[in-house]
Amino acid sequence: MSSKPYEIIERPPSVLEHKTLWEAVGWGKVNIEMTEQSIANSLYCLVAISDGNIIGMGRIVGDGAMYYYIQDVAVLPEYQNMGIGKQIIEKLLNYIKDSCSGAGFVGLFASHGKNEFYEKFGFQDHSPGMTGMFLVVDK
Repeated sequence: MSSKPYEIIERPPSVLEHKTLWEAVGWGKVNIEMTEQSIANSLYCLVAISDGNIIGMGRIVGDGAMYYYIQDVAVLPEYQNMGIGKQIIEKLLNYIKDSCSGAGFVGLFASHGKNEFYEKFGFQDHSPGMTGMFLVVDK
């Protein structure tokens, strides 16, 4: 684990930075063309930088009014458990709170084994009354 200083900056990750983090945390391969457009259509993005290199990211997608979806929260494995992910989530949630004029719905999908991390911020599993579902359309 590194103890190097880092900063969290309000900006989108580059496509290469996104790819680097995506693959480092084991999410598979990235479609660069889709990633570029997806990042460009984000409502809000953050990156964590240490020594000039990206070590973490997070972003929000949605309609900017009622529905927000926290996406791509990732921290390089060697920088995990240092509070970086916590700071990213807190800043993302603050953006949402500042943007909502009423009740907002905030969703996310957690990686396997990360539910407890997100529960600290108030996220809950609402099954069986409500379940999260998704469909992957692959061409």
